[in-house]
Amino acid sequence: MENGKTRLIDMFFSEGAVLFGRFVLTSGRESDYYINVKKLSTNPRALRIIASLMAEKARALGIEFDRVAGPELGAVPIATALSLETGKPLVIVRKKPKGHGTGSQIEGEVSPGDRILLVEDVTTTGGSVLRAAEVLENAGAEIVAISVVVDREEGAAKRIGEKYRFIPLVTVSELFARRRSSGVQE
Repeated sequence: MENGKTRLIDMFFSEGAVLFGRFVLTSGRESDYYINVKKLSTNPRALRIIASLMAEKARALGIEFDRVAGPELGAVPIATALSLETGKPLVIVRKKPKGHGTGSQIEGEVSPGDRILLVEDVTTTGGSVLRAAEVLENAGAEIVAISVVVDREEGAAKRIGEKYRFIPLVTVSELFARRRSSGVQE
C-alpha cells in the first residue's frame, strides 16, 4: 500500500494537481494552495491507484460495505472506479434534488440498511461530504466510513470523526513533506 501511496503523492506534483496562489475553497475559506484531485481522477493511471488504495485500506480496516457512494462532482469518478475495483454498486448523491422526473437526490439504488462507503476527493471542513451522508441516511442507509483522497487537515477529520470512521488516503502534511524531501519546486 505504501508504494502506491508514494506514487500517488508524486503524481500530485508531476500532474500539476497542487497549485499555489490565492484560492477560495468550497468551504469559503481562502488558501494559498489548491489541491485539484480532479487532475488525478481524470487520469486513468492515477484513478486506478486511488481506487486500489481505497479498496486496500477498507479491507485492511475490516470495513464491510454493500455500496460505494460519492457526491457530485469531484467524487463521482472516484466512486465509479472504486465500484469497479470492488464490484460494489455505485450511488451518486446530487447536491440538490433533480428539478424534473422523480426529483431524486440519489442516483442508484439505496435500500434501508445498506452499508455505504462514502468517498470524496478533498475535505477541508467536511461540510459537503457530511451533507451527502445525511441524504443517504435519510434514505435508510448506514454510512460505514468516509474515505477521502486528500484531507487538508483544516477540521474535517475532527468533524467527520465525531460521527463516522474517517479514512484519508493522503494528508496535506504528507503531500508537502514528500514535496520537501523530493525537492519538488512550486
